[in-house]
Parts: sequence; C-alpha cells; structure tokens
Amino acid sequence: MGGTVLLIEDEPNIIEAIRFILSRDGWVVHTHSDGTTAYQSVLDKRPDVVILDVMLPGKSGFDILRDIRGGAETGALPVLMLTAKGQSKDRELAEQIGASRFMAKPFSNTDVLSAVRELAEG
Repeated sequence: MGGTVLLIEDEPNIIEAIRFILSRDGWVVHTHSDGTTAYQSVLDKRPDVVILDVMLPGKSGFDILRDIRGGAETGALPVLMLTAKGQSKDRELAEQIGASRFMAKPFSNTDVLSAVRELAEG
C-alpha cells in the first residue's frame, strides 16, 4: 500500500505503535505532538491521511479538525480521530465537524491499519 500519514498524537507509546504498524505496511509516517501548531504541520507535510488525537496540548483535536475542514487545501483530507473517551458525545461532535472515521482507545493495530487503508483509497 503506502502513502503518507501525519499522526498528531502526544502519547509516545501510541506514536511508536502506530508508526511501527504503518511503516511495516509501507507508509511514511510523520508525527506531530503540539495542538497549537498541528494545522501548520498538516499544510507543511501534505499527508494522504491524518490520524488526529482528541486530547492534545495547546489545542484540541476537535479545533484542529475544524481548521482542517475549513481550509481550502485541506477540506477533503481524510481524518481518523482517536480518543481515550469512547463517549457518544465525542463521536457525535467528531462526526458533526467532519471526521472521516472515529476510533476509541484502546484500539487494535489491525483496526488502525484497515482504517488508514480505507481512508487513503477514498
């Protein structure tokens, strides 16, 4: 498969796990951990898929998703939202803002890989 993924996540263990499974599948994985500069990283890296954590330092994943959806260059970018909270209100908000897919932690490696592949294929 392959392509470019930008993982916006601040937990080192999750970063390494996702980087490993996607890299093994042929993906180039860029990471970013700061919410305040995350949207600029999306513009700079121009990924095929964004994996976006909800809880980040500086700015929430929901706010970053709003930035992505509002951007002329990024409005159609596939975004997989990750959250430690599997609450329905978080899922509903992510869907309202325009998340392509929503996944609660803990997640299986297979689920993440499948979601990224599907999002990249459109």
